[in-house]
Amino acid sequence: MSRSKMIVLSVLVVLVVLVIGAVAVTSRQPAEFRFERTLSIKAQPEKIFTFVNNYHNWASWSPWEKLDPEMKRSYSGASIGLGSVYEWEGNSEVGKGRMEIIESNSPSNIKMKLDFISPFEAHNTAEFTFIVKDGKTNVTWAMYGPNAFISKLMGLFCDMDQMIGKDFETGLNNIKTIVEEK
Repeated sequence: MSRSKMIVLSVLVVLVVLVIGAVAVTSRQPAEFRFERTLSIKAQPEKIFTFVNNYHNWASWSPWEKLDPEMKRSYSGASIGLGSVYEWEGNSEVGKGRMEIIESNSPSNIKMKLDFISPFEAHNTAEFTFIVKDGKTNVTWAMYGPNAFISKLMGLFCDMDQMIGKDFETGLNNIKTIVEEK
């Protein structure tokens, strides 16, 4: 066998081993993911709950709203709370998607069905919980759902919890600023 064929064969073997290794590591990742952040806010849970439970307020605090000021938004279903729907379509940073409040239990929690349509398709759950502690309200913003193969693979190269977590921290701090000033 010629030297050039040996080099090509060696490169192919290395690539196959790398692909098999990546698939093996990826397949061992959890079937579900969960990201969450918590922030303590000086306000009663009813006040924070009422603010978050209304999609019309989200433009004032959601970290993704600032990524595309020209984003198209639409609201349908109930005006607030259970059954209210928020849809968006924007640039490549915010994409296109839909949220619907599927549980609204004042003042303890809000659960939403979250459907991303583009730039990738994903179906997850987002949840806010409000727990009083030491005269303040601990607000937890969580997102969880199935961990698809492509998400597991991406997780090998970037820390999704850290990326999404920063946005959650920004959003919670925005809520804190607005609610504590009212």
